[in-house]
Amino acid sequence: MSRDERPLGAGLSDPTVSSTIETGKLEILGLLPNSSNYTFLARATGPRGEQELAVYKPERGETPLWDFPAGTLCRREVAASVVADALGWPDVPQTVLRDGPEGTGSVQRFVPFDPMEHYFTLQERFPGTFRSIAAFDLVVNNADRKGGHCLLGEDGRIWTIDHGVCFHEEPKLRTVIWEFMGEPIPDALVADVRRLGEALATGSSPCDGLSALLAVEEVAALHRRIRAIVDEPVFPSPSGDRPFPWPPV
Repeated sequence: MSRDERPLGAGLSDPTVSSTIETGKLEILGLLPNSSNYTFLARATGPRGEQELAVYKPERGETPLWDFPAGTLCRREVAASVVADALGWPDVPQTVLRDGPEGTGSVQRFVPFDPMEHYFTLQERFPGTFRSIAAFDLVVNNADRKGGHCLLGEDGRIWTIDHGVCFHEEPKLRTVIWEFMGEPIPDALVADVRRLGEALATGSSPCDGLSALLAVEEVAALHRRIRAIVDEPVFPSPSGDRPFPWPPV
């Protein structure tokens, strides 16, 4: 199936995702600052007038990248939330692929957060949470884990966002979270990664949406990364020419 034939609505981050986010009428409120792609704050309104704020990233607003196929970043956003839901961690806001005022894009529930907090201010208070985020980034091959992509929500939870450059078939891990290098990945996380691999192998929910969001080669690479983590459950050390994102926050 080609990317253009993939059904909209495939790959919800949560089977209980808000119907307002999934199908409500989207109204753009404005551009969000400091984004390399068109990223809109939007309001979704349901049939009974219920409303939720959302972050809307249309495919047509994506900046072309030399190493990622054009028009795929919004699908990678949704795929990352599918994987997070299958693992049970980390916290990724509900995300869906759907139509909007600027065409097809990812629509993610907006999480109220403290703009003064980020990874570098939070790491010492939430070491367990950041171990799970580091393990997640290994699984999805996150090429851009900036400190500002880790938000302290008003609910006290650490939310992770901006997963548009994940799932490349070549190793591209680029992150600010290297504090755990050389440590064993906690057994509970490894067990969840193993179950993810089993769900992928059988095509069971919620992983059945991934084939509609990623290329065949990218899904195969995801399988390989999962096997590597299960076989050698250790947080890696930085490698390659660019192991750190820029800017770091």
